[in-house]
Amino acid sequence: MSCRTELPRLSASELGARIRDRDVTVTNVIDAHLERIDERDDEINAFVTVCKDEAREAAAEADRALEADEDVGPLHGVPLALKDLGAEKEGVRHTYGSALFEEYVSQRTAAVVERLEAAGAIVIGKTNTPELGHKGTTDNEVIGPTASPIDPTLNAGGSSGGSAAALSAGMAPIATGSDAGGSLRIPAAACGVYGFKPTFGLVPDDGRPSAFGRELQHTTKGPMTRSVADAALLLSVMGGPHSADPNSVPVDIEYTAALDRPIDEFRIAYSPDFDAFPIDDEVRAVVDDAVDAFADAGATVETVTVDHGYSMTDLSEAAMPTYTTSVLESTTVMEQAHGVEFRDRSDEVSDSLLAMLHVSGEYGPADVARSGVVRTGVYDAVEDVLGDYDLLVTPTLSRADVRLHEDIGAEAWEWPLTWPFNWTGHPVASAPAGVTERGHPVGLQLVGRRFGDDDILAASAAFERERPWDYLYE
Repeated sequence: MSCRTELPRLSASELGARIRDRDVTVTNVIDAHLERIDERDDEINAFVTVCKDEAREAAAEADRALEADEDVGPLHGVPLALKDLGAEKEGVRHTYGSALFEEYVSQRTAAVVERLEAAGAIVIGKTNTPELGHKGTTDNEVIGPTASPIDPTLNAGGSSGGSAAALSAGMAPIATGSDAGGSLRIPAAACGVYGFKPTFGLVPDDGRPSAFGRELQHTTKGPMTRSVADAALLLSVMGGPHSADPNSVPVDIEYTAALDRPIDEFRIAYSPDFDAFPIDDEVRAVVDDAVDAFADAGATVETVTVDHGYSMTDLSEAAMPTYTTSVLESTTVMEQAHGVEFRDRSDEVSDSLLAMLHVSGEYGPADVARSGVVRTGVYDAVEDVLGDYDLLVTPTLSRADVRLHEDIGAEAWEWPLTWPFNWTGHPVASAPAGVTERGHPVGLQLVGRRFGDDDILAASAAFERERPWDYLYE
């Protein structure tokens, strides 16, 4: 196997170590990943923008720093893919997944990007997302749909679909995502990678011009990787309070130290359907088998009911006012900041976003207030479970066969078991659980106590050791 072929298969931790040991140059690492993009992205469609020249210039500078024996960060020379929504980098095109902003160039660099670059990461490109990240599949009017590299007839999921697909296809070892209803975890499951939604407030979001648009649906940024160790590394870089984020919290968590913790004293609650979701038999079979890995690692695993007391209809009806209002907030801020009108230029706007904006007009403050009662009931039920158990485990998605161009429509709430935890603010990861008999990837969702993000990492690392998933990337 040639060096150029091998490098895109390595984790960020492995790449960083080989770069610091002078076993490989940063230039070779960047070129290997750019070649991989050239080879795979016509089929996958993960990248909206590829920063070839900028990445090569940064690689040359990173190699000079090593030659001069300068102190370097833990991600020195590691290629980084940025979701084309929120993860802005000054001077680089940033479309928000919208044809209205196809030529827009960022005027600022987001806090998490600054932190990742300060640790040495090199931005290799911007990844695809549905318009303003409004839905759980990745397709837009800018470059079209993104496919899952595991089965390109399937959609990569959304809204961080481009980032997940880039990782799965070996086009980048690390990527950013964001999550308002499952946007880190849905594509992680669909592409067979690891996505981590941290406790609300741990990873700062300095978005402007509005800093207050994240509370209603607990939207947060987080890492996407191919390994748990890389996710812990990224969290250690991305996390920590920031003065520009009114929601950031001064909580210190030892992310990387959690990786080697044993879980033999963990009590893990397994809910096969979160008491409401219609789980396909093929998904249930994979997840039922996967949870045995926690017992194999020494944990106690018990099947539980969450007892929130709501039907799927109750939950979805309560979700509509909060989620559609949060999307309306996003478009309103965008219109004010950029002087555009989404409805006035409807020919350039996704039909699904227009439909959501239309629906959002049917709800008012009273509807949002009433949804808070259901939201509180779900929060209390999850807290009750986590009062007795260290973690709650569920499937990430109810089905594993969403097609590349499929409009899931009425199934939008039934498909992902992710959005209830944007209501509650708990930390959640999605790990690859395995594949169905048809070869479709299935995700396993790990929910922890608020600010118990390290417990999720400990359990995820143990699960990865018992059920390695790197075969998905061969």
